[in-house]
Amino acid sequence: MIQRRTLIQSGAAIALGAPALVGFAQQSVTLKFHTFMSPQSNVWLNMHKAWMDKVTADSNGRIKFEAYPAMQLGGSPVQLFDQAKDGVVDVVWTLPGNTPGRFPRIEAFELPFMMNNAEATSKAYWEYVQTMAPDEFKDVQTIALQVHGPGVIHMRNKQVRTAADLVGSKVRGPTRQITKMLGYLGATPIGMPLPAITDSLSKGVIDGCVIPWEVVPSVKVHELTKFHSEFDPAGGALYTTTFVMAMNKAKYASLAPDLKAVIDKNSGMETSGWLGKTQQAGDAAGRESASKLGNTIYTVPASEAQEFKRKARLVEVEWMQDMDKRGFNGKQLLDTARSLIAKHGKTTKA
Repeated sequence: MIQRRTLIQSGAAIALGAPALVGFAQQSVTLKFHTFMSPQSNVWLNMHKAWMDKVTADSNGRIKFEAYPAMQLGGSPVQLFDQAKDGVVDVVWTLPGNTPGRFPRIEAFELPFMMNNAEATSKAYWEYVQTMAPDEFKDVQTIALQVHGPGVIHMRNKQVRTAADLVGSKVRGPTRQITKMLGYLGATPIGMPLPAITDSLSKGVIDGCVIPWEVVPSVKVHELTKFHSEFDPAGGALYTTTFVMAMNKAKYASLAPDLKAVIDKNSGMETSGWLGKTQQAGDAAGRESASKLGNTIYTVPASEAQEFKRKARLVEVEWMQDMDKRGFNGKQLLDTARSLIAKHGKTTKA
């Protein structure tokens, strides 16, 4: 009798649990997406919103987003990665370099004159992390890893034609390797998050900054500077910056299997490459915004870029030494990053 009652009770429990299982399969979820980019930026409009819209469409509306640009949920850009790690928000897009030295191995991609184009370099960045630094972002569910297009020098009152023209100028850099580069080029480097550029230029806290063309309009750099120096592709790109789109691990784990599959479909190497390509595609409009105001745009020829490379070479040397001290093989990491960039560059053109 006791055994029969137990079986009946167990059967009832299974029956009662069945609707819950169905409910899990039909789960809907709303994810909070947070970033520092302005709501008018190319990145927000053509990358972040486009990615969210695709995820929503691929899930038949079962994954929705509350979208918060410009740090609308509070905190500073430096805190974004930890907001995703700690579950304050669900998804972020940020610079790993906002926390200097925390993600050291990926800095290989921020060394001077490394990138070819943003799509190829983003794919290389994704592959590099999977193979050479799989635990670099172990605290989050990594969705995409990408870089922006070639970095450009923007100055208030001085045209930069040679490395010597940077001497004594206060120039904003986004990450520790790029600020080091600026220092070796003779500038006084000042690290600060992107949103601080506008106020710092207008108040004369900095004389210039390095950012890609595409982000220029969103921080009004075309209005606050008069001189721009881009690099002839034949001589290489001055620098790029790494980004990560990351999701809270527990939130990802809580998703129904079919919704996890939607996130997975919109993650990885191809998504990384698409984000890089889309970001660099905004460079033309950003450049045009400066040109329309009559600003001076100078292209540093490949011959002159050699002097920039020579002076910036120490950044690379010091980074490899730093990696060795941390127990990694700096030369192997750098060689791998270069070979992956070259490999993806053969099939991905700017």
